Amino acid sequence: MNEKQRLETSAQINPADKKSVKDYSQYFQSVYQPPSLQDAKKRGKEEIKIDRGFIIPEDMLNLGVGRKFYIRTYGCQMNEHDTEVMAGILTEMGYEPTDSVETADIVLLNTCAIRENAENKVFGEIGHLKTYKKRNPNLLIGICGCMSQEESVVNRILQKHQFVDMVFGTHNIHRLPQIVKEAMFSKEMVVEVWSKEGDVIENLPRVRKGEIKAWVNIMYGCDKFCTYCIVPYTRGKERSRLPQDIIEEVRHLARNGYQEVTLLGQNVNAYGKDFTDMKYGLGELMDELRKIDIPRIRFTTSHPRDFDDRLIDVLAKGGNLMEHIHLPVQSGSSEVLKLMARKYDRETYLELVRKMKERIPNASFTTDIIVGFPNETDEQFEETMSLYREVEFDTAYTFIYSPREGTPAAKMEDNIPMEVKKERLQRLNALVNELAVQKNLALQDQIVEVLVEGESKKNPEILAGYTSKNKLINFKGPKSAIGKIVKVKITQAKTWSLDGEMIEEAVEVN
Repeated sequence: MNEKQRLETSAQINPADKKSVKDYSQYFQSVYQPPSLQDAKKRGKEEIKIDRGFIIPEDMLNLGVGRKFYIRTYGCQMNEHDTEVMAGILTEMGYEPTDSVETADIVLLNTCAIRENAENKVFGEIGHLKTYKKRNPNLLIGICGCMSQEESVVNRILQKHQFVDMVFGTHNIHRLPQIVKEAMFSKEMVVEVWSKEGDVIENLPRVRKGEIKAWVNIMYGCDKFCTYCIVPYTRGKERSRLPQDIIEEVRHLARNGYQEVTLLGQNVNAYGKDFTDMKYGLGELMDELRKIDIPRIRFTTSHPRDFDDRLIDVLAKGGNLMEHIHLPVQSGSSEVLKLMARKYDRETYLELVRKMKERIPNASFTTDIIVGFPNETDEQFEETMSLYREVEFDTAYTFIYSPREGTPAAKMEDNIPMEVKKERLQRLNALVNELAVQKNLALQDQIVEVLVEGESKKNPEILAGYTSKNKLINFKGPKSAIGKIVKVKITQAKTWSLDGEMIEEAVEVN
């Protein structure tokens, strides 16, 4: 059996059988390669194929008739997108969605591996599911997503959570019908984790969450290998979808009344760098998408290293291209950035922001920041604080560094005491809050355009939506405004949201 055949073969494991677990370990090593920076950086030579032939085999089309599925999603928008695909596949198999684990016949946990806390939450939930499995032995439980690409996670499930029925990774979601069938009829744990990146699979069914905003994946994987990040290993190398497939998907969404599209990629502005037969990047793609009759287009998440002049020039054209830019900096210290292998320094980042502000004067910026990275000194942390003030971000997602097994940073000494990490995070968050209030106060009494998404989570009498700069607005208005872009006058600024009053029911968007 060659490697491709091995990768396309599931392992059916009876975890209660110690010999099976031992046999599985040998099987797992044959199809799974633990994270290796040296090996992973050599990847990219293999040809990536575009597979448009996805179909659900006839004998699997009705497997779910009379049954219900429940998917819990952890982590990033890419996981949300994967959940939409899995929901689409299960729906075509005859399953119906349910919002309750109690009524489900199949439960999938779509996991995130980016931080230790995320993994702990998942294992806590797996433990809770054991109760439901005892009540209903026919319940199928599946663990998928990024955690499933980690050898230590799969081994832990085999050893401590033997009631789990399916474990599959990020590269073989399109194999869900076969995996479910095997789990249903084998009554043994089915483990299918591919270490090699899959092809780009088009024509996958999906059930989108809502009818106003949509995610559109434009590429998969990441080749940046930041020393703290597990994503290049769990999501694989960069693989771009063809422009015509993306453009047609966005046109389809426009025809179906969607008001906003967000282009997704682990490193979204590296789009097209893997094309060998044409020079075509995110700038070229956005330039074509801005001609489509859809009110708003965004993208996330971008890497400063790949934010080129062409993309900036296209964004400066405005129109339906939103002026909110999420640009993770991670640290304001050039020395820490070097340890992180971010491949830019403080000055380069600030120059990029200066250039974007010059070309897109109304741009707003948000970012990601990690505090307490190994060897980060007090002075280096202060550089992060000063960079935050200099850029004047609207807000930031802030994190305490935690090592991820298999990454280069995990081999560094985690030598910043937790109390120091927490104190730095507290100080940074105070600054984030301070500037967020200032930015929102500047909008007092201004009239902004808001895409109304629905009722406020806290008060059904209040509507909620987002501005072009991705700021949350709460205001009173008729339910008929949901799904439309309306004009709202800001009446009160808060740290994380704004209150307002609607002054016009709908806005004509050109």
